[in-house]
Amino acid sequence: MAWQPDQGQLKQLVGFLRDSLSGHDQNAQKYATLMLSQATSSPDITNYLTYILCNLPPSIDISIEDTFVARSSAAITLKNIIKTQYRRIPPANQTFIRASLLSCLEDPNSKIRNFTGNVITEIVKQGGVLGWPEIYPALLSLAGNDNGNVTTQAQEGAMSALAKVCEDNKKSLDRDYQGQRPLDIILPRLLQLTASPVAKVRALALESINAFIPQKPRALLQLIDPLLSRLFQIAHDPSDDVRRYVCRSFVQLVDVKPEKILPHVEGLINYMIAQQRNTDDPDLALDAAEFWLAVGEHKNLCANLGPYLSSIIPCLLESMVYGEDDIARLEGDADDANEEDKAETIKPKFAKTKTARTAPNGQSTANGINGNIAAGTPDDDALSEGEIEEYPDDYEGADPEEEWNLRKCSAAALDVLATFFHQPVFDITLPYLKDNLNHQDWPNREAAVLAIGAVADGCMEVISPHLPELIPYLISLLQDTESVVRQITCWALGRYAKWATQLPDKQAKASYFEPMMDGILRKMLDRNKAVQAAAASAFCNLEDTARTELTPYAKPIIQQFVRCFEIYKDRNMFVLYDCVQTLAEHIGPALVEPELCDLLIPALFTRWEKVSDQSREMFSLLECLSYIAAAMGEAFARLADPIFTRCITIVHQNLEDYLLAANNEALDKPDKDFLVVSLDLLSSIIQALASPTSIELVTKSHPKMFDLLRFCLEDPNNDVRQSSYALLGDCAIKIFPQLQPELPTLMPILIQQLELDALPDEEADGTFSVINNACWSCGEIAVRQKNGMAPYIDKLYERLFYILDSQAVPSSVHENAAIALGRLGLDCSEGLAVHLAEFARQFLQIIRPVDDTDEKGQAFLGLNRTIANNPQAMEYCLLDYFKATAAFKIFRQSDLKDSFQTVLVGYKTMIPDFGSFIGQLDPNEQQRLRSIYKI
Repeated sequence: MAWQPDQGQLKQLVGFLRDSLSGHDQNAQKYATLMLSQATSSPDITNYLTYILCNLPPSIDISIEDTFVARSSAAITLKNIIKTQYRRIPPANQTFIRASLLSCLEDPNSKIRNFTGNVITEIVKQGGVLGWPEIYPALLSLAGNDNGNVTTQAQEGAMSALAKVCEDNKKSLDRDYQGQRPLDIILPRLLQLTASPVAKVRALALESINAFIPQKPRALLQLIDPLLSRLFQIAHDPSDDVRRYVCRSFVQLVDVKPEKILPHVEGLINYMIAQQRNTDDPDLALDAAEFWLAVGEHKNLCANLGPYLSSIIPCLLESMVYGEDDIARLEGDADDANEEDKAETIKPKFAKTKTARTAPNGQSTANGINGNIAAGTPDDDALSEGEIEEYPDDYEGADPEEEWNLRKCSAAALDVLATFFHQPVFDITLPYLKDNLNHQDWPNREAAVLAIGAVADGCMEVISPHLPELIPYLISLLQDTESVVRQITCWALGRYAKWATQLPDKQAKASYFEPMMDGILRKMLDRNKAVQAAAASAFCNLEDTARTELTPYAKPIIQQFVRCFEIYKDRNMFVLYDCVQTLAEHIGPALVEPELCDLLIPALFTRWEKVSDQSREMFSLLECLSYIAAAMGEAFARLADPIFTRCITIVHQNLEDYLLAANNEALDKPDKDFLVVSLDLLSSIIQALASPTSIELVTKSHPKMFDLLRFCLEDPNNDVRQSSYALLGDCAIKIFPQLQPELPTLMPILIQQLELDALPDEEADGTFSVINNACWSCGEIAVRQKNGMAPYIDKLYERLFYILDSQAVPSSVHENAAIALGRLGLDCSEGLAVHLAEFARQFLQIIRPVDDTDEKGQAFLGLNRTIANNPQAMEYCLLDYFKATAAFKIFRQSDLKDSFQTVLVGYKTMIPDFGSFIGQLDPNEQQRLRSIYKI
């Protein structure tokens, strides 16, 4: 007998489900939520929820609206239970759920069909691809109307559910299960469904196919030609949604199979231009415009656009003009500089991941500036990559100007084409600029300035003769009555900062560079907040190009920054911090000058006292202080104590909150970005200060810094561990006596981090940066711990060699692993000597192209000492060793040259026909070895 609910309990549960989504009575909502939480412990709760979702009877006397709310709430609750407890649901109940859901896909309400699809997807995700094998043919049959009497609604519902399943299970559907791959069956059927008479089924079938294209599964590659044929057949489908997915298919195929696109370039160009000019559907137009960005990544394809530039460029320029709705929204933007920002409109700030120690010498490269750009305009990276920043689901302050749209995409495409074709693009753009730069309508002026900025990188050589006239005009546009024009002008000037910076003489700089700098600085105090942000971002670009040349202007620049600190509202503080830290990065020690320090530091500390430990602004403030510390060096000591103490407090509180949340599902987990920025600032302070000062700060920290670091090294978040290993390495360099007693606790954690086999596939990219820093910190510890590393040598060798021998590891990680291994040989050469024959070849191949740094020299010194303990082990790679020795040119260690000579002379005495052996080297290599090492 089929399961049946108790009517009393059913009615009560329906009431709780309804009230849980009610916004009218908060008390009822809280009580309902509590009751539902308690009900989840009932063994039959999933059956009740399924019954309410799929079979709610008329006997439950509630309104149609309340019925929909209760069913929606049931679906959401059911999905959450399946997500967290699926394995604990009794098999009979699982069967009941699966048997009930398909009928719900025929529901007349599209939202209920969507909710049902979400539940089906979660079951497949939690139960595995083979946990419900019947679902795939069932959904395909319903979507394809195989029996001839499936309603349109059911076809759409089934196809929507299948699309969700495909999206969430892309990799698992392409795995081999006893000689079969589900995708081998699903993809051909999806291709058939693109011919469905139901437009939504056609669109979703193509969307599902598109989900698989980037991973290039075998089943898809075998269907490339039929897929292309189908795409051309439905390219002019009456449905905008279908044509949108057609555009997306071509964009993805450009990346996966560009050779298949090449024969159809002319037709595709005309097609994409036509779709991009579809003013009725901006989403379709945007998907078409993405084609130019995709083609720009492939030189052979991009070269074939040349004959059609006269058609493509005008289309892009047209698309860069604001539409009527945007004009109505933006025109006459208020002077809002004095208005406080609403909390929900402040764009979330994410901590920048501390650059991995990818350089073999363990030094991080400077973080790129990711300053806010003029709203509605692409920054340099966006122009090149066409990517948008993602924000949390609870971010409600989304500004339409910050969304990726047709206008931005077209500007990005213009930049890509200008970078590839140069003058032809400028020649086509120039008449447009002449017609629109002085246009009486501000949208045309604004679009022309956007175009000038977009072609800056690619057309700099051909536009340079025009810049002495163009730059002063742009500077005059900083006074335009429309804030949107002032905004885009700031951005465009920032794009030409490099030209102004590189002018050859003082007079030219006085005519162009100084007015540009002054104009942008003044706009940082514009009466409109969006213009302020655009100017600040543009000034970051100018700082990056001018670098130390800004030193003579540091005082007026900092004076303007201080004024900005006084008047900026919360939202623009983020980009202001970028300005400050970029200046500190480039003028460095000049900040120590009292007249500069006394201006800037009080402004920063005023903000420091205002910002709470829980504010996202703290991310930017701590990042900024990291740059200030690096710039000021030991002079930062007088400021360090309260900053160091607060970082320790933030780290401790974050770790405590995480432990509490881990043991109580009702608590929210803390934001790990607070850990990242605090750890990074601790690193910067320790690097900047003299060792005695750093030692004092670490010694009196409470809780103890190394106790906190131990937890951070094992944190599940990659960014936290990456920053933790950077801090560990910096401690080894600057305060090793304090670190040394902690090594028995910390080294096992470090060794475990080097275990590649424990690396999840989906986290590989992020974890490689962690492993990179772990290798680097291991090498720094080894240099100072000397033979005290002996207890760890075997496990360290095992893991470091595995990294050297893995083809999946990035080259930077290979290099740092090789250097760490070599540095272990400095004082543990006997322990490594037994493994020499195994690792020498990989070591030499990896380390030879690395720059001759201190770290590389130490690694070779360690290798030479290891060779001395087992010279015969080099038999199969001895020639590689001689080549690497000949290539080494800069001796930073006093005994390195002698160690090379000792090894080489030793082999000369061991090899019977040494002349023939060395004759295998290049003549230049032979000459270098003979002249330097006298062999």
